[in-house]
Amino acid sequence: MITIYGSPKSSAGRCFWTLEETGVKYENKPVDFRAKEHKSEEFLKVNPNGKVPVLTDGDYTIWESMGINLYIAEKYKPDLMGKTPEERGQVYQWSIWSIGDLQTPLIDIFIQLIFVPEDRRDLEKIEKAKAKLPDLLNIIETALEKSKYLAGAEFTMADLNTASVVHIFESINYDISSYKNINTWLNSINDRKAFHSFKALCE
Repeated sequence: MITIYGSPKSSAGRCFWTLEETGVKYENKPVDFRAKEHKSEEFLKVNPNGKVPVLTDGDYTIWESMGINLYIAEKYKPDLMGKTPEERGQVYQWSIWSIGDLQTPLIDIFIQLIFVPEDRRDLEKIEKAKAKLPDLLNIIETALEKSKYLAGAEFTMADLNTASVVHIFESINYDISSYKNINTWLNSINDRKAFHSFKALCE
């Protein structure tokens, strides 16, 4: 039985979405951070980093959301990993880029706007992070001129993992409406049944 630790509203969200895409049965085990359950001896045996998400699949344990997602897809719905070595290469490329390059400035802004009191926000840090976003968005916009999805004609984990980061723009009220290709791509992804199932978990 698969167990996913964390909340669909947290960084574990992309893993819930992937589980919904595969249709595999799973159970959710919330972790109460206020009660410091993530630092408990029991939880640290599952993830020594004291973070979510974590996924257990029988006797197998894996942490880090992108690693979890690629594992789930590889094992339970391989088509999501692409059908050729080239498509699989694109899946790895976009997954690594989205969390390593795109997510970093977004999280810098998110933390300042959501968790830091207004009178203590580091405005310089916010502006420096925002300055990086147009170039990063243009990388996606240009890629989507060549194909409907990031790895080709069909939806793959390249799209899910990248879209899970792009959705952060909405959380920080950053307007991306001028990026025509990105919006067409997002609309297609957001219409997926699995995405609606995932969003319902967040309510």
